[in-house]
Amino acid sequence: MKNILMFLKNKSVIGGITMVLFYQVAFILIFMSGYSAIPKNMNEMTVAIVNEDKQAGKEIAAGLAKQLPFKMVTDLPLDKAQEQLNDRDLALVIHIPQDFTKQLSTSGTKAKMDFFMNQSNPAMVSSSMQSVVTQITTNLNNQLATQTAQGVFESMKMPAEQAQKLAAEIPTKLDANIVNTNPVPPGMHNQMSPFFLTMVSYVGAMVFSMMMVGAMNALKRKMGLWQAFWSAQATNAIVSLIAPLIGISIYFLIQGGFGAEVFVKVWLVHALELFGAIEFMSIFSLLLKDKAIFANLTLMLIQTISSGATMSREMMPWLFKIVSYISIMFYTVQTDFSIIYGGGKLTEHLLGLWIAAIASMIICMVSFYFVSPKEAADDQEKTVAA
Repeated sequence: MKNILMFLKNKSVIGGITMVLFYQVAFILIFMSGYSAIPKNMNEMTVAIVNEDKQAGKEIAAGLAKQLPFKMVTDLPLDKAQEQLNDRDLALVIHIPQDFTKQLSTSGTKAKMDFFMNQSNPAMVSSSMQSVVTQITTNLNNQLATQTAQGVFESMKMPAEQAQKLAAEIPTKLDANIVNTNPVPPGMHNQMSPFFLTMVSYVGAMVFSMMMVGAMNALKRKMGLWQAFWSAQATNAIVSLIAPLIGISIYFLIQGGFGAEVFVKVWLVHALELFGAIEFMSIFSLLLKDKAIFANLTLMLIQTISSGATMSREMMPWLFKIVSYISIMFYTVQTDFSIIYGGGKLTEHLLGLWIAAIASMIICMVSFYFVSPKEAADDQEKTVAA
């Protein structure tokens, strides 16, 4: 027992216990609060209904707009709706074609309703919209015959007998024409690959940044303040350019099916991500020293949710939504989606990643400048005291 108490009094053991307790609290609080948005915040997603039919389609579109538990947009033309879908501003586009009533009123013919889905999206968005399409098709097929169809046909001055006959066909009348854009190969590993590739670089950056700040502080006395800083930046750039090649090469060799152009683009994006992440986490290593791990780990956990890999920004709780606007992981994941599978806003997300990386380097430089005189003064006090 005495020996155990001696261990428990050791600073390293106390630090280890603190980390274990911190992990328990941080993981539970962050993930519980972050993933509470699913399915609670699914109504924050936006769905567009594009109706080109002035008869039956008008009533059906109005009914869907009231029934669906999402933010509904009904005033977009089809081309604009598809553009916003590609940009991931819309989760689903429901298109009722111009001849929908004619198809609906023709015996023996199925009426087609188009559902456009962008597969290059967070996993929750893609799976949810697939379920929504199935539900809409089933509900409309079940409801139209008994509630809507006969009244619609009769309002078109159709004989009651013909209207009743057509209404009886409605349970199998509607045909969902699902149009998937930017398809993702089957498998959860494919849907989550932008997140996995991003997470690998970010975790590596967290460890490397602590070591690099230690080396920078040790060498600045020999090399000079700015010589040490800019040499460290050059080292960070070289490591950032080379390190991602390993993980990305393994992924592309296993996955296959992508060309050299996609490989080079993904490599360069993750080189920029790694550099930005090193700079970002170096700020806390400079300011908090050995306690930086608490800040960096917490921010990394928050970014796993605010990265937009599992849920869209619209669905995120307010804290995670705010973090996503400054998150290196968010911009990297969204850029990966667009490069690997397709999708819009590539320039916007790349610009966000560049701004985050450059801003982090500038803050790191300022922190290094202001922290260094204080460290020098502390060293001098220790020397005098000795």
